[in-house]
Amino acid sequence: MSTTLIPIISKNLGLTAKQVKSTISLLSKGGTVPFLARYRKEATGGLDEVQIADIQSELKKLEDLEKRRASILESISSQDLLNPELEEKIKACWSLTELEDLYLPYKPKRQTRASVARDKGLEPLAGTIMKQELTDVQGFAKSFVKGEVASVQEAIEGARDIMAEWINERAQARNAMRNLYSRSATISSKLVKGKKEEAEKYQDYFDFSESLSKCPSHRILAMRRGEDEGFLKVSIAPNTDEAIAALDKIFVKGDNDASNEVQLAVADSYKRLLGPSIETEFRNLAKEKADAGAIRIFSENLRQLLMAPPLGPKRVLAIDPGFASGCKLVALDETGKLLTNENIYPHEPKAMVGQSAAKLRRMMESHKLTAIAIGNGTAGRETEEFVAGKVNLPRGTEVYIVNEAGASVYSASRVGRAEFPTYDVTVRGAVSIGRRLMDPLAELVKIDPKSIGVGQYQHDVDQNKLKESLDRVVESVVNQVGVNVNTASKYLLTHIAGIGPKLAESIVAYRDENGPFKERPELKKVPGMGAKSYEQCIAFLRIPNASNPLDNSAVHPESYDIAEAMAKSHRRSVINLIGAVKKLNEMDLEPFITKKAGIPTLKDITIALGKVGKDVRGLSKPFSFDPNIRYIDELQEGMVLPGLVTNITDFGAFVDIGVKQDGLVHLSEMADRYISDPNEVVRLQQEVKVKVMEVDVKRNRIQLSMKQAVEE
Repeated sequence: MSTTLIPIISKNLGLTAKQVKSTISLLSKGGTVPFLARYRKEATGGLDEVQIADIQSELKKLEDLEKRRASILESISSQDLLNPELEEKIKACWSLTELEDLYLPYKPKRQTRASVARDKGLEPLAGTIMKQELTDVQGFAKSFVKGEVASVQEAIEGARDIMAEWINERAQARNAMRNLYSRSATISSKLVKGKKEEAEKYQDYFDFSESLSKCPSHRILAMRRGEDEGFLKVSIAPNTDEAIAALDKIFVKGDNDASNEVQLAVADSYKRLLGPSIETEFRNLAKEKADAGAIRIFSENLRQLLMAPPLGPKRVLAIDPGFASGCKLVALDETGKLLTNENIYPHEPKAMVGQSAAKLRRMMESHKLTAIAIGNGTAGRETEEFVAGKVNLPRGTEVYIVNEAGASVYSASRVGRAEFPTYDVTVRGAVSIGRRLMDPLAELVKIDPKSIGVGQYQHDVDQNKLKESLDRVVESVVNQVGVNVNTASKYLLTHIAGIGPKLAESIVAYRDENGPFKERPELKKVPGMGAKSYEQCIAFLRIPNASNPLDNSAVHPESYDIAEAMAKSHRRSVINLIGAVKKLNEMDLEPFITKKAGIPTLKDITIALGKVGKDVRGLSKPFSFDPNIRYIDELQEGMVLPGLVTNITDFGAFVDIGVKQDGLVHLSEMADRYISDPNEVVRLQQEVKVKVMEVDVKRNRIQLSMKQAVEE
């Protein structure tokens, strides 16, 4: 890596050169983002996962720019047009936009109106007119009427074509237009003629206009989707007269015949070349910004969903509800292993209520099941009502409604088929619902994050950037929570720092053959577990009931001696120091500082010792919808209902109130104060009270308010 990149990355990200240099060095040696953020704070200067990932991303972007620069220099050199001044400018450029502007005049082009005019020998005429010293353009142009040029008018028009291309390629002109677009461009959308009925869902954008700088990401993506589907025509532009006036100021230098021709060339260049080029640039920039906003929201929603509290290792009855096809029941043991499955038909058309209730009760008793997970899809509310009202449940049974988004994707996936090759999709779907209650994180990592249903416009944004961001979130959460290496699936292990799919399979295979791991060092025996992989992964793997209690903690083995020294200083064993939060918080850390472990690492050790065996996600709690409301046409304005936050966007939050259609709480209706981000007020899966403000049964839309529900 070129050392010139370090100060650039440092400046771009607002970090010190030392932090950037050290982090890049650690990454180049196989360091993973979660490991560096958690266990190399002294080396990185305390950078978090986002900052380390940003360094990684910025480095790649600059390395790609260097490759592009080399390609451009080679292209210009091959045309024998590279002079020392131009070469110096290109080598000093660290903006891709500026780099492409420098290259534009030399970029090989397909045939253009300007290239045709040049072939006719009209470039000298264009150059002379551009100087704006001619007082008789027509008279001068007569000398160019020869060969393929049939008239003075044709000569002048050809010269204007060449000048229009020069204007388009001038960096000063392009930057002036960029500044104008940044200040005053408007994004507009119009209905495509004859598409009104088909485009009904885009009716808000049939005749829409807004300042581009103020247009939120969800509106930009909605308009683009409407355009892609052929229903809308979208444009981005400032006032045309203002744009041309700004260009005239740059290029029109006199008041004579030549200046008039330059003025015509300016207008033509803007309308035909420069305007469309800068519009494309700003469409791409707007898309990138909108993508970034949508991906940020999707990623935060995914993080919250993955961090949802688990029920824990309990024996669960999972129900995948249905009407005509019946309800699929599966019994799962504490580890999520499938014990048995049944079908019941408690709803119309069969309505075998008594028989279904008896079968469900027998399954609960025979397998000693203590909790019920009901999918929230089709027939979910009806099944909840059946379970609560018709089944004599064993005492203490807790009933949970589980968001089943993505369960059907899992049931038909390669992962689902591999786990349950002899069962059909309905059984797999029910298992996924039950396991999602027991441990949402362990189950959701098996599903493509895009299918989990916590984003908007996920199919419209840059798919590579979306995948990169979502994968990073999954990796971050899995490592933050940590996993029990003796129960984790290979799919969960894959996301642990330093462990890929192959090593995850080796860990599971070793465990199957040799039994549960008894201590962390035993993982060194797993085929493929090298020193670097062990260093990166081991502190994120937990072994409950290990002989060394630190093996069930977030303390890295490289710091065990420090933890033991801390315990010894208080005349305690390590196991007696674990959970002593007050003592740990009051501990003087100065005596334990080493060359590798400073105060940040020591603080992390004390925090980890205080949380051994505790799940950072908390515990799941049952939730019930209003039993009197099941369908959208039963809603009335003014009703105050309990609900669950199912999705968060930049304009508000969607809340499930149990009627199969989530309602929207707009940003303005979330709190009795100004908020700019819904995450200030709500979290995914949060229980909230909402007031029904408006119901549009025809369009299947529900408007809700949280702040007015509080006022009731």
